[in-house]
Amino acid sequence: MKGAIFYRLRGRHFSATLLFLTFTTFFFWTWEKNPFATTLWSAQEQFNFHTSEFVVDTLKGSSSDSLTPNKHFEETDSDSTSSGESQIPEKEFDASNFTNSFAPQLEDRDADRTLSSKIKDCNYSKGRWVAESRRPLYSGFECKQWLSEMWACRLTQRTDFSFEGYRWQPDNCKMLEFEKSAFLRRMQDKTIAFIGDSLGRQQFQSLMCMATGGEWRADVEDVGKDYGLFKPRGAIRPNGWAYRFSNTNTTILYYWSSTLADLEPLNITDKATDVAMHLDRVPAFMRQFLHQFDVLVLNTGHHWNRGKITANHWVMYVNGKPLKDRRLMAVGNAKNLTVHSVARWLDSQLPSHPRLRAFFRTISPRHFRNGDWNTGGNCDNTTPFTGGSEVSQDESSDPVIAAAVKGTNITLLDITALSDLRDEGHISRYSVKATAGVNDCLHWCLPGIPDTWNELLVAQI
Repeated sequence: MKGAIFYRLRGRHFSATLLFLTFTTFFFWTWEKNPFATTLWSAQEQFNFHTSEFVVDTLKGSSSDSLTPNKHFEETDSDSTSSGESQIPEKEFDASNFTNSFAPQLEDRDADRTLSSKIKDCNYSKGRWVAESRRPLYSGFECKQWLSEMWACRLTQRTDFSFEGYRWQPDNCKMLEFEKSAFLRRMQDKTIAFIGDSLGRQQFQSLMCMATGGEWRADVEDVGKDYGLFKPRGAIRPNGWAYRFSNTNTTILYYWSSTLADLEPLNITDKATDVAMHLDRVPAFMRQFLHQFDVLVLNTGHHWNRGKITANHWVMYVNGKPLKDRRLMAVGNAKNLTVHSVARWLDSQLPSHPRLRAFFRTISPRHFRNGDWNTGGNCDNTTPFTGGSEVSQDESSDPVIAAAVKGTNITLLDITALSDLRDEGHISRYSVKATAGVNDCLHWCLPGIPDTWNELLVAQI
């Protein structure tokens, strides 16, 4: 009798154990196959964001946390949207200090969503600058329809334009010459979107000039209203632009989102209100219009400094609540959390948007010498390649963005190292209004280096 009871209890225990193992196996199988299941968890849970993983050793009172609001270089043409662009010291973004806890999970899915072996074997960022008589690709004098005057160095007092006469030659990669008509035919019925800061806007304007050859085009329609792009009351310029080439139904657009964090005013009736800066939420514009994009290029970097965050009244939020973790509030850690959040969210959307090619561009280098933007720094050099003309490294010079896209189906548009060799290509001290004492060693002359970024982009589409 006792034996029967024993075996009956043992059988029930075995059945419960088997049921538990079956449920657990099914749960993990479902989770791995369905990336959208992660949306049931909080942001920090779904990304396995333990605070320590996004914390770097930031000295108290370091430059990134003590910067005062900067004068934005675009304010030479006055851009009150943001208060300055200053790169955070690179030591704060050492990816070796982070553990990308979800990368292995994403890498397991690579087999289902891999790029062609030809593209994967080709490192477009590794190569050299070579002289090219067929550069520039458009006229800095003529591309007035798309090009901001402050970036058209041909309209300034600058007299040396040797920086225009080079192209990037990747090692072991065949890159076809950019041709505007062929490009528009390839992009027929497609939409190319740039979302990022003013360097992203430079890339957008560069592509508009390249696609038109810098010539006036009456057949290009302003379709900004279709994307809710407008000039807010009191603003200097719109929050973005969108143009459609009617002959090929090709749309090229830009949306301003300097940090790629979703910004939400806490009181829409108060102009001086604080703004919730959701580190774990992509911009509403991206969520709303992602289904319309065929190519998406993201970038962020130079707005991640304490001066800008304070000046713009941005208050960091995570999981819909004000961030309390002081270590995670350090600028470098907050940026790392945001770019990983953006990359993870975008990667989860790609299976349901099979036509979309997503790119995350690395940071554009700045070249202030003998000081910074507000302490007499300059970039007066006009001699090309004083620091060499070749990039031989395999790894990216922007480890933060590289780590964020690792193991995803987002392509790294790696322009940092090759651009770092071109310090002579910045706006420098030249301007249309000949403003004394102003040096822009962040933005680039156009035509110029951002044209190469677009050549690399087009080669990988």
